[in-house]
Amino acid sequence: MTGSSQAPHHAPQPFAHLNAPNAPLYRQVLHAFVRAKERFVVHLRPGDVAAEIRRDDDEQLAHALDKLVEWGNLRADTDTGRVTSVEDFHRRRFLFQLTAAGQAAEQAIAFYEEAIGRRGALQSVALGDIADQLRSLLALAGQADPDPVRVHLLLLSLAERFSSLADNAQAFMSSLRRAIDFSDGDVEGFVAYKERLIDYINRFIADLANSGARIAVLLTELETLGHRRLLRLAARREAADAVPEGADEAEAYGRAEAAAHASWENRWQGLKDWFVSRDAGRPSQARLLRQSAVTAIKQLIDAVGLLNERRSGRSDRSADFRTLARWFAEAPDEQAMHRLWRAAFGLSPARHLTVTAETVSAWREGDLAPGTPWREAPPVRISPQLRRTGSYERRGRPNRIQDRSAARGLLREQAEREAAETAAARARLRTGGPTLLSGLDVLDPRAFRLFLALLGDALAARLPGENEVKTVTGDGSLEVRLSLVPGGGQVEIRTADGVLTGPEHLIEITDLTGAP
Repeated sequence: MTGSSQAPHHAPQPFAHLNAPNAPLYRQVLHAFVRAKERFVVHLRPGDVAAEIRRDDDEQLAHALDKLVEWGNLRADTDTGRVTSVEDFHRRRFLFQLTAAGQAAEQAIAFYEEAIGRRGALQSVALGDIADQLRSLLALAGQADPDPVRVHLLLLSLAERFSSLADNAQAFMSSLRRAIDFSDGDVEGFVAYKERLIDYINRFIADLANSGARIAVLLTELETLGHRRLLRLAARREAADAVPEGADEAEAYGRAEAAAHASWENRWQGLKDWFVSRDAGRPSQARLLRQSAVTAIKQLIDAVGLLNERRSGRSDRSADFRTLARWFAEAPDEQAMHRLWRAAFGLSPARHLTVTAETVSAWREGDLAPGTPWREAPPVRISPQLRRTGSYERRGRPNRIQDRSAARGLLREQAEREAAETAAARARLRTGGPTLLSGLDVLDPRAFRLFLALLGDALAARLPGENEVKTVTGDGSLEVRLSLVPGGGQVEIRTADGVLTGPEHLIEITDLTGAP
């Protein structure tokens, strides 16, 4: 006897179970089939499914299996392997397996969940791997007859590593923005997390600056030796496995080779745009990522400063609005809400609509509905003063002008104090000539913030392959010269907030304002 296959006669709907009322059970059942397929098990009986998801083989599970067959996720075949009697044969017994549509849907859902939940990472190791693979390609490019297999495998590995680096960097910057927004949560946890995160980003910025320059040089050298020859070898090897279309096999092979070569040209251009800047108006993606990472460090430091200000009791508008919203939610009635609104925002009715107390009393006694016509409502009694003079207030002496000289003095003293602190920080950072980063003494918080901004501007302005850069701050007050010290190793700059590590550089900071 042969088993009959039960397949849905309508078009498959493998995603229908996601919106079904019993969606968690459907997901558990399909996960059981995916895990079984990983163990090279194709068919499962209902009892096997129940054991896999650790529940009883009941009517609910049987109904779930039938619905998944109906939607096209599973296929049911008659099970005759355990038949021992005629009654068992006539009883419904099925073997279930994933259909092609069901397996594709599970792969799509898994890919979606992985992409949504990915936190991302800044892969310094990937930068070194990309540089090593480019050096190997450079060696093959120098040969008269390079091995197509090695060229193809190196290009595949390079494309995979680069794609992982770009995707992870994008996911990391997105998760970093969410982490900065997290600053309204646990203060102590955020501060501890910030320290580790800034150290992690600093290490990647240094690796990106060094490895990115090496990769840009290798890409330029490869293009000089003729990188298209290597791309064409990889395209020919891929076209050899293409399925022929039509009767003309040579024409089909040519189309497949042209498509593969265009794909490799596009990947190479993306790799070049990532590490090589075209001109001043088109910076490389690596440079933009470096600038974004430096900006993220500044935002993290600002977020911590804001948290410290909140803990010290300074005024915070967002906290005030949240407190006011809580007061509105706790108000006993609508009249209390109106009184709170007027007290909070100082908005009062228009003066020319002010009415007397007698009119207000008449309105309250009448208990008028909002839709009462004007002719049926009590009249509005206007003050004779308003009718006679056009002004409700009595005319008289104007209010005395308040003396605000003391308040202006306090503001002036505060501005002078802040200007003095900023000038002291500038004077603290003036080097008077090229100075090693390792030679800087302990920096106070204000000087460290200014130094970090100057260092970020200099690193962002440095092009790939350059070891020295000169830039001017946005306000035109300071000039920074930064040059890498070959073989200088890692240095530590001690600040009041911690220790900043990075490669050794010569730095020269000049004050352009002419201050002594």
